[in-house]
Amino acid sequence: MSGVSGRVLVVDDNKVIRQLIRVNLELEGFEVVTAADGAECLDVVHQVCPDVVTLDVVMPRLDGIKTAERLRSDPRTSHLPVAIISACGEREVGGVASGVDAFLAKPFEPSELVRVVRQLMHRERRERPEAAGPDGGEEPAAVEGLREQDDRCADVPGARAR
Repeated sequence: MSGVSGRVLVVDDNKVIRQLIRVNLELEGFEVVTAADGAECLDVVHQVCPDVVTLDVVMPRLDGIKTAERLRSDPRTSHLPVAIISACGEREVGGVASGVDAFLAKPFEPSELVRVVRQLMHRERRERPEAAGPDGGEEPAAVEGLREQDDRCADVPGARAR
């Protein structure tokens, strides 16, 4: 793979998870910048100018859902594709209602992570030609296969049903 495939802002309060996501995406040619929570994400998103943002749900200071809502309400970031990567169930987090473009359940397969990020990045490049690379950003098949989990966040300390 030649060059960088795009820039991803990975937001998760768990350092191990951030590193796991970072390594898997960097191995596929992505440039990865990380943030420890939603507040830090909002602080750095304009400096980093990512092509895709991944968000955990349960984080201190500002959770992933509120972060996604703030990204959507800011004209400078309203176009950014956002993927929730969470141990919480998709129905529980209400991703679509919050303007989230994709959901990936923890634990996830690295190949699934890469597939979701690639698809969101291609969609971003198709919708915003100025963000496209030399290939024109052709879009693969739509993001599909968003898995439904049960309505618990049993393995996330401090998580609560909404």
